[in-house]
Amino acid sequence: MNKELETKGKAAKKAARILANLDTATKNKALGIIAETIMEREPIILGANDKDMDDGRANGLSDALLDRLLLTAPRLESIAKDVISIINLSDPVGEEFESSRMPNGLQVTKRRIPIGVVGVIYESRPNVTIDISALCLKSGNAAILRGGKESIHSNQALAETVQLGCKAAGLPTETMQLIESTDRGMVKEMLRASGVIDMIIPRGGAALHQFAIENATVPVITGGIGVCHVYVDSAADFTKVVPIVVNAKVQRPSVCNALDTLLVHRAVARQILPRVADALAEHKVEIRCEPRAMDILEDHPAVKPAGPEDFDTEFLALVAAIKVVDDVAEAIDHIYQHSTGHTEAIISEDYSSVMRFVNEVNSAAVMVNTSTRFNDGGQLGLGAEVAISTQPLHARGPMGLKELTTYKWIVMGTGQTRP
Repeated sequence: MNKELETKGKAAKKAARILANLDTATKNKALGIIAETIMEREPIILGANDKDMDDGRANGLSDALLDRLLLTAPRLESIAKDVISIINLSDPVGEEFESSRMPNGLQVTKRRIPIGVVGVIYESRPNVTIDISALCLKSGNAAILRGGKESIHSNQALAETVQLGCKAAGLPTETMQLIESTDRGMVKEMLRASGVIDMIIPRGGAALHQFAIENATVPVITGGIGVCHVYVDSAADFTKVVPIVVNAKVQRPSVCNALDTLLVHRAVARQILPRVADALAEHKVEIRCEPRAMDILEDHPAVKPAGPEDFDTEFLALVAAIKVVDDVAEAIDHIYQHSTGHTEAIISEDYSSVMRFVNEVNSAAVMVNTSTRFNDGGQLGLGAEVAISTQPLHARGPMGLKELTTYKWIVMGTGQTRP
């Protein structure tokens, strides 16, 4: 095992034992200090981010990746507010549930406990460093983080900020540790760090997820890749369509819950598509259409024919694919063929169509008459998230405090022995 990982892993294990037994008030105090320290160190953090942005531009990072990498004063303030919001969330650690008394008098209860040491591998978004640190701290877990080399200066400044906050609150500075080596081999080292890391969350593209699945000996939770759909039904309220579609695509196009594919019922396509295309064009969105949509929009300057790969692409940019479908059944079939299981939405006032869509679409989040951008921990009341899980096991959708716990059985007896 790599020496840095081994040393930090052992320290994280010790810290995790302390964190698992902290009371809620102590954890909340630490979070408050961390939020204050973020704002106090704003010039240092933004200066470090400037270095990463300069390096990113020099290395030809795309606009989408640069947007993910960028920290500004308002974004930093929002990050600090997210930490504060976690203070106001219920602490799941110690919660007892599913209690029962056996016929022999044994009292059986499940109790929520931290997972232990959570490892997260992520790429361009330095805000993840704070989000994960805060959620892990509140849920009693230690964290080992490995960000991408493109955000190394930002992550170092943010990690130091968290550690200064922990120290001021009397917590171990090893509550959160950053792997500072940018060697890509560290990813495999983390994935195989059984006995040191208890769970790994890879946050990145499809290649990282596949690599994790193929190489991990540590339990892995995958997610965060979104080929997200909005379906406009024949019974849609036309006044809702353009605002929802524009918000889903444009509000922040570089994130995983942004719209990628718009599906429109053929009965309303000629009325809806020109309005949608005009609105998207105002935001410089490139539109890629399959033949039936192309027939309606062929004279629109922002439109081009869709390629065979466009309906399987997470664009992470101002690009959207459009397809005309015969009915809700075809929309659902298309989603099953092309979705990554992240977020899908229906715009409709017809109860039967809505319920069919909600019941049959098996993505982590299904939206009705609202934007896909709401599949987010902060927006759904979790304060923040460590990831958006698209797998069927343990946790789905935004992973907040409760999703960072497991449980143990507590069995209370009065001297019973098994016959």
